[in-house]
Amino acid sequence: MTAPRRIVVMGVTACGKTSLAQALAGRLGLPFLEADRLHPPENIAAMSRGVPLDDAMRAPWLDAVATKMRQLDQDRGGVVVACSALKRRYRDRLRADGPVFFLHLAIGIAEVRRRLALREGHFMNPVLADSQFAALEPLGPQEAGGTLDATMAPEALRAAALARLG
Repeated sequence: MTAPRRIVVMGVTACGKTSLAQALAGRLGLPFLEADRLHPPENIAAMSRGVPLDDAMRAPWLDAVATKMRQLDQDRGGVVVACSALKRRYRDRLRADGPVFFLHLAIGIAEVRRRLALREGHFMNPVLADSQFAALEPLGPQEAGGTLDATMAPEALRAAALARLG
């Protein structure tokens, strides 16, 4: 089996999306895309103030992520993305141009709160953790992807992700 060309590591804040996506991109020889860097300034300002993003605020951001994914896939033969992709309709937007394999990093709220307390230099206000869990829709049976335990040791998590990718 050939590994998917467009991979999104998804989940709530502080679940480890960026670390895993960067590791996978390096291992697979694909470019890495940090979706948070594509948020417009007004979204970052809202999240910094502890205001959850609504669907209307997320729409242009998701479109920008999908566009950049398409460009990297065409130019470099694939991409690994770190993106929350919390709802099915958000994931539908990301796969509008073609298949995407989602790796959902599952984690509990207590562990997220612990990680957020240790995090420095990120715009995500820790008060938003609850809203992220409220919005989260796990992968459905028709969605290409798999769920992984985000509390695994980094090496074990990478190995499990690579096994899921084939």
